[in-house]
Amino acid sequence: MSNAVTAIRGFDVDAARAHLARRDRKLARWLERIAPIAPDPGWLEPFDPVDALARAILYQQLSGRAAATIVGRVEQGIGSARLHADTLGRLDDDALRACGVSGNKIRALRDLSLREQRGEVPGVDDMAGMPDDQIIAALTPIRGIGRWTVEMMLIFRLGRPDVLPIDDLGVRRGVQHVDRLDEMPKPRELAARGERWGPYRSLAALALWRIADLATGVRAPVRRSQD
Repeated sequence: MSNAVTAIRGFDVDAARAHLARRDRKLARWLERIAPIAPDPGWLEPFDPVDALARAILYQQLSGRAAATIVGRVEQGIGSARLHADTLGRLDDDALRACGVSGNKIRALRDLSLREQRGEVPGVDDMAGMPDDQIIAALTPIRGIGRWTVEMMLIFRLGRPDVLPIDDLGVRRGVQHVDRLDEMPKPRELAARGERWGPYRSLAALALWRIADLATGVRAPVRRSQD
């Protein structure tokens, strides 16, 4: 993962695609087969890190439909579509459980709220001046927030160009199909394999997710966390 600071959200997808095609012939053949990868509109939309992290916590280990139902109940309970310390504080733990939020997720939401109140969660303007690894280091101490969750934020919300989530099963499965491997590559092997894709490893990840979908017979792209 790059340590370069990227102040502008998003990157030149056409340039990234051309770079990947030049650097990796196997991946280039797949890039010709899959639909054009367009910039994610989330890069251009207003972005609230605390709200996004709260939603990521609520979506963990649940289907999209089930998670959306729980989020809807929480929003109704707090009377707001904005998940922050001040709004989440309107519901006590019992009320959150009644919405379908598990005990572990309640503790994670409370920790997020506490860290927000302490000023420990960087805002979008702060993140604009922070390298990827510094953002990961700032957010992963939050209960329930791991490296993968922050990597999804970096790709889908902040539009960082050079993020490769090496622990993601979809990305690993995509490389397995590109390289025609008997098994998915291990994270360390994927990291080494992805060196040639820099500084556009984020687009490689987006392509590999789509390749994994197509290889398993899924026509419509599967939504990812924060996508």
